[in-house]
Amino acid sequence: MPMDINIQLSDDDLQYFVKGMHDVEESVKETPDEQIIAAAQELLDRTRGASVPPFIAERLGSVESLISLARDVGFGLPDADRRRVLAALAYLADPKDAIPDAVPVLGFLDDAIMIELCRQDLRFEIEAYDDFCEWRTDEARSRGIDPDKLMAQRADWADARAAEAITLMHRRRRDSYASGSWKPTLFRVG
Repeated sequence: MPMDINIQLSDDDLQYFVKGMHDVEESVKETPDEQIIAAAQELLDRTRGASVPPFIAERLGSVESLISLARDVGFGLPDADRRRVLAALAYLADPKDAIPDAVPVLGFLDDAIMIELCRQDLRFEIEAYDDFCEWRTDEARSRGIDPDKLMAQRADWADARAAEAITLMHRRRRDSYASGSWKPTLFRVG
């Protein structure tokens, strides 16, 4: 019979993990980024299909996108944010972290907490990256090329999104004139 267990971490509890993240970030400063990413990918590959609680499985499932975020030159993640992602990946790849990974059921609990802290800290960057990837795929398809071949940059995406916002604003204004619900008082529409 399954059992639900809820754990609430206090601010003091979270500080333990935040300090751990800073310690890891400092300890891997000289480690090549690709080495950290490869170690995290290797761990994911080894644990794929492992039976872990849903909280842990969900966080492990998001590691692929963190790896993509760290590797994606086109998106150009700022260095400080990139270091946070790499620290979370390095913590994940360390089999002797706070709770050793070999401990059944709970071995990845601390890793999942670290991943969640990283995700919360960078949630706006992650949302922007998801949108960037979607835009890049759509843009490549509209040009009839493979999305991996499109050399799109973050600035291209930002310009496209700004142009979309301006177009939407103009359409809303034009539609409000056409509906008759509002008539401009300062300007004459011809």
